[in-house]
Amino acid sequence: MKGSVRFENVTKKFGEVVALKPLSLDITPGTLVTLLGPSGCGKTTTLRLIAGLESASEGRILIGGQDVTHLSATYRKVSMVFQSYALFPHMTVLENVGYGLSVKGMPKAEVKARAEAGLETVGLKDFGARLPSELSGGQQQRVAVARAIVLEPEVLLLDEPLSNLDAKLRRHVREEIRQIQQRLGLTAVYVTHDQEEAMAVSDRIIVMKNAEIAQEGTPHDLYDRPENAFIADFIGDANLIDVEVTKSGAETEIALQGRRLTLPLASTATGPSKMVLRPHHIRLSREPGPERLPAEVTYAAWLGNSVQYTLSTAVGPIFAIAPPQPLPFRQGDSVQLAFAPGDVRLVPA
Repeated sequence: MKGSVRFENVTKKFGEVVALKPLSLDITPGTLVTLLGPSGCGKTTTLRLIAGLESASEGRILIGGQDVTHLSATYRKVSMVFQSYALFPHMTVLENVGYGLSVKGMPKAEVKARAEAGLETVGLKDFGARLPSELSGGQQQRVAVARAIVLEPEVLLLDEPLSNLDAKLRRHVREEIRQIQQRLGLTAVYVTHDQEEAMAVSDRIIVMKNAEIAQEGTPHDLYDRPENAFIADFIGDANLIDVEVTKSGAETEIALQGRRLTLPLASTATGPSKMVLRPHHIRLSREPGPERLPAEVTYAAWLGNSVQYTLSTAVGPIFAIAPPQPLPFRQGDSVQLAFAPGDVRLVPA
């Protein structure tokens, strides 16, 4: 139970504006759960409700089995890592890490020992005497993580912690945060709008849209089994193609540009639907065939480890990713598009 987070029909309103519709969720102790979604979807509001920085308009919030709905942030066993690091520039790194412990009135010797242990945990053992200005952005973020974990929170909250870092450093620091979380067995709630970042660090992802949950599950579940077009498009790249389901059952038959395709998917209804086709599942060739779709290359970009294509087809523009080829297709080439029926998913139209 320690470290669990539970929302029971929690609503947040700012005057007449509903920032969070009735939300129920359970976060298992020791897991890293990411709140993912576009700006304004309610993810940061949810994080601030867990932290006690906002109060719920309705519903109950429980942390570690304790009802904290009306408990201020000071008395909740949570620590937060902010997007801006929020380090004190006039304090040394060691003083920054131990600041929260000092405020609690802990003896100086213990504060120093725990702050040093925190820095060692994040790989900055010998950096305690430096000022924040003498550190790189990634190192400053690790100091912020150390400052949070020395407080021994039941729940670690991270609000877009990597948004100020460049792409390469972001990848490195997210790996470090994930390793620290797993090594310490912390419950962590992580907010981001970056779907690749969410998939890289999460045990579970809660995708939010319009102040409510659109879908939740493991990264694998969300990528391979999207429940709607928003999830299919938001989690990874996807081509959404209008099709007609002509036969339902244990296998599904669809009509696509005069072709009948049988998919190894169970469905319960016929009628309009959308076919989800991931770019890397598409195969391109010059040879026509009964299961292939004619296309024209309108854009080609060689990226070293792959070639990205935009294709013009009768069902609309298609985005494809292919491995490098000795003679890649070029803009203006006529090609044939193929895919395996087992790689296709269907979502409501």
